[in-house]
Amino acid sequence: MPAAHQTPCFNLKAVVQQTGLKPDTLRAWERRYGLPRPKRSEGGHRLYSERDIRIIKWLVSRQREGLRIKRAVDLWRSLEAEGLDPLNAPASSPSPVSVPLAPQAAGNAIARLRDDWIAASLAFDEQGAEQVLAQAFALYPPETVCLELLQKGIAHIGQGCYQDEATVQQEHFASALAMRRLEALSLATPAPTRPGRILTGGPPDEEHTFGLLLLTFLLRRQGWDVLYLGASVPLARMEATITAVQPRLVILAAQQIVTAATLLDMARLLQHERVPVAFGGRVFNLVPGLRDRIPGHFLGERLEHAPQVVDRLMAGPHPQPPVESLTEAYRQAGDHYRERQAHIEVRLGQTLRPVGMAREYLNKANTALARNILAALMLGDMGFLDTEVDWLACLLRDYPAPADSLPDYLNAYYQAAKVHLDERGHPIVAWLAELMDHNARHE
Repeated sequence: MPAAHQTPCFNLKAVVQQTGLKPDTLRAWERRYGLPRPKRSEGGHRLYSERDIRIIKWLVSRQREGLRIKRAVDLWRSLEAEGLDPLNAPASSPSPVSVPLAPQAAGNAIARLRDDWIAASLAFDEQGAEQVLAQAFALYPPETVCLELLQKGIAHIGQGCYQDEATVQQEHFASALAMRRLEALSLATPAPTRPGRILTGGPPDEEHTFGLLLLTFLLRRQGWDVLYLGASVPLARMEATITAVQPRLVILAAQQIVTAATLLDMARLLQHERVPVAFGGRVFNLVPGLRDRIPGHFLGERLEHAPQVVDRLMAGPHPQPPVESLTEAYRQAGDHYRERQAHIEVRLGQTLRPVGMAREYLNKANTALARNILAALMLGDMGFLDTEVDWLACLLRDYPAPADSLPDYLNAYYQAAKVHLDERGHPIVAWLAELMDHNARHE
């Protein structure tokens, strides 16, 4: 800032007129927080610079957003500690391609704001959460807020739900707040400036689309024409949609094994229509082997880097990576399991209900495990399910069942599968046997 802005030339009365604060308030801020720090005239009277006045107005703005003065001062100090001038922090949306998508270190200030947003969301405090977001968007580019606050905040709450430290209701509330803000940001992006349309959507049964909507927003901010179809896009009439939209690229995302299988179905259909596919999502990070089963281009493990991959794909044709084919043994296992699934579940009911497992628990467990088994068979490797067993335990936690009932349930399923599946069901029985052995060794 030019030196003239640092010159102390405004007396207390002038500052009161410009800021609307009372003299006692200004004196208290100086005494308690050392902000601002006016100079003194020869007669001992306070003299403020133009920068001092701007600091006061900055603090007042943070108060109007819902912060207490001490919290506003702490935020100022955090930004200064990061080497930033809070007065020059971006207060409006920058041009689409001039802002880096994710700074290497967003710093303590954005982390503190993220903690505040998480706390407000977990308390179902909608107004408080919105005030934190308003403050964050006043200080940082929207890309940074979305990646460092919303995305990481949602992930933190989701992990807390998985570890029984947060409820499903809290997770849904926070996700709804984040999605609402992200949808508004996406709608407000400028008109596209780059040629070629991109289609984004969740495959059938995929309801978690925050990451996909965030990628849509990032791509739109970079000038791409992106049409977002939303969650659980059905396969029916997809060919008609492709004909109408004429996309140069379709981007799909899956979070679980089950929706990785439906994504595979959709990718095959798009391959038949000669439309390039790009894909990503949580499950492809947890189970890297899945990437070799999808006819398309993997976007990478970090969402903030995905726009760079999209840029390369849109720049020209790229050969599709090789895809592993489904073996005949797995094809037969899938058909055989569908035929015998009901028999397995009847035997489970006969075995487990007498020892106290409620029908509701069994039905939920049977549906979840069967869907996962069929998805793994379709994807060609039962080992893909190894990461999903803990998820099954989390899913069943809120259902009436004896404590630690998952091992008993899986053992009963294994015994029923051995009875009702012949050699065609070997991949399933072998996986269950490995699971039982693993549980026995870790008891």
